[in-house]
Amino acid sequence: MEHLLNQHVKDIEISGIRKFSNMVSQTDGLISLTIGQPDFPTPAHIKNAGIKAIEADFTTYTHNAGTLELRKAASHFASEKYGLDYNPESEVIVTMGASEAIDITFRTILTEGTEVILPGPIYPGYEPIIRMMGAIPVHVDTRQSQFRFTLDLIKPYITDKTRCIVLPYPSNPTGVSLTEEELKEIAGYFKDLDIFILADEIYSELTFGRSHKSIGCFLKEKSIIINGLSKSHSMTGWRIGFLFAPENIAKHILKVHQYNVSCANSIAQKAAYEALTAGLNDAVTMRKEYEARRDYVFQSLQAMGLETVKPEGAFYFFVKIPDTIPLNSFDFALDLVKESKVAVVPGSAFSKFGEGYFRLSFACSKETLELGLGRIEQYLQKWR
Repeated sequence: MEHLLNQHVKDIEISGIRKFSNMVSQTDGLISLTIGQPDFPTPAHIKNAGIKAIEADFTTYTHNAGTLELRKAASHFASEKYGLDYNPESEVIVTMGASEAIDITFRTILTEGTEVILPGPIYPGYEPIIRMMGAIPVHVDTRQSQFRFTLDLIKPYITDKTRCIVLPYPSNPTGVSLTEEELKEIAGYFKDLDIFILADEIYSELTFGRSHKSIGCFLKEKSIIINGLSKSHSMTGWRIGFLFAPENIAKHILKVHQYNVSCANSIAQKAAYEALTAGLNDAVTMRKEYEARRDYVFQSLQAMGLETVKPEGAFYFFVKIPDTIPLNSFDFALDLVKESKVAVVPGSAFSKFGEGYFRLSFACSKETLELGLGRIEQYLQKWR
């Protein structure tokens, strides 16, 4: 019966991140620097809110868009942190993580043959959804611009088929973020174009040196902003995301969300409300620790002679594989596991423009980083 399946689904593959992780996960003594989630526990007061919700039998469906109290809290969060203005009654949708928000957005705005412009390298979660809609992902090479997806790079790829551009900042895998000036330039150019902007801002609370800026402040009418609590409050498994969009767009996305999941988990919504009220600044402590780890890893990589961009947000380094190593990124990562029992993510998992690099996560303890980086340094010696 396989021949009857949707060809768009048959043509996509499992994420390169998952594929590689599954291959090496059973290696004894492995130091994993692949993890894409915080290593901190969910704050206790948030967990307690979830427990209380269970005990209070808050276990039924909520409004499709999420409880109004949570939507109000999310709206306040977006306003307080980033200066965004969204009506909680009609312009905020609580989703099953940022992943579902991306899915329902693409399923609402894309049609067969339309194009989506994305920076490369990029997190692999966008392209499969685009392709399942029969749309075409158009990757733009950002390697020569320090991974910055600037207007000058975007403009040559705009066609009459362009339906959307994706701004995934702070970036997974590069840690790069766009400045206010760069965002204003993009907003000014797209103001008169019938093109959506999808801004995935899931790492917005984890920025270093400067606060996050959102394209929604400059071009609200065409922007769909995605955020959530997975990274900011270490709540990956709670699966709570937020979608912010103008009412005339959000009302249609809500229909797709309704038929997809009905509503987000009711227990998790109560925990999320606690996170965005009593825990509004829970990310601060984690961010300070990430910044210290970032500085340590950056100094270590430089001492090894490895080329990388210093992350401005998130918790990843995207590191160039030395020219002296005659292996593609997947084989390099496999060899590193085999020889030194350290796992990193091959750059090829992040589009063809990630080839020649590897992603290293610093969402792990200082001790783990020290041990892992020490093993990488020893491994590099055999190629010198």
